[in-house]
Amino acid sequence: MLTAETLQKIRRIDLRTRRLVDETFAGAYHSIFKGRGIEFDAVRPYEPGDDVRDIDWNVTARTGTPFIKRYVEERELTVMLALDISASSFFGTQTRQKRDTAVELGAVLAYSAIRNQDRVGLLLFTDQVELYVAPHKGRNHVLRLIRDLMAAQPGHTGTDLSLGLRTVNRLLKRRAIVFLMSDFLAAGESYAQDLLQTARRHDLIGVVLSDPLEAAWPKASLVALRDAETGETAWGDTASLAWRENFMRSARRFREARDTVLSQAQVDRIDVPTNGDYVLALTRFFQGRARR
Repeated sequence: MLTAETLQKIRRIDLRTRRLVDETFAGAYHSIFKGRGIEFDAVRPYEPGDDVRDIDWNVTARTGTPFIKRYVEERELTVMLALDISASSFFGTQTRQKRDTAVELGAVLAYSAIRNQDRVGLLLFTDQVELYVAPHKGRNHVLRLIRDLMAAQPGHTGTDLSLGLRTVNRLLKRRAIVFLMSDFLAAGESYAQDLLQTARRHDLIGVVLSDPLEAAWPKASLVALRDAETGETAWGDTASLAWRENFMRSARRFREARDTVLSQAQVDRIDVPTNGDYVLALTRFFQGRARR
């Protein structure tokens, strides 16, 4: 059951993300995510400057007045928000956790989709499928997705990105826009093949969630570092320059390996650290796609 505090958070997110979509993202979303083609809509009287190749000769012959065919974009698309809610998603040393960022970003994407008459669905996964909500339209549906994003209590702690990708491929029979939101804290070789297959079948965008402390540690003292997913604990002497430099090198190698996997699959990405601005990150993504 949702608490009063959670319901209040849902209302705040609803108001904030709807305003962002209305003011900023609805048009950008429409311009970069195109429908599957065009379809015939109706005929209208010919006007000077119209392309003569669009003249409907049958109607013109019947009426004695030139008419042209009017086409509209076959708009309806399917958007799937696939969110890794393993234990590491609850990490955050700044103003919010990675999960909080994913909730608001997911709400913006969902509202952008329904504003353009597209369907949006949700997949929450760890090393198991935690929740699947089939794609639908409408504001009430988006409110349900926001509620599910905020209220989900995963039954498992581990990460299996391949499971999430395979589930998307199994459930979505037609090409869709898939936002894979994760911190990608898994060995690249464990999901590289499924990432490549999903990118071939769908328009796959990786949303990379991160926290600054995962890249570098400040000078402090002896600290216990606990893996939220495995429960294993290791000690780190953050006062030691050698330890901090070794940590940064290891983190950099891990990021480079992850980036290589995403690049080889030709997956577009949105980088959103917990101390960053997801609005700016999403704006840059839309602008970059529009230029291409």
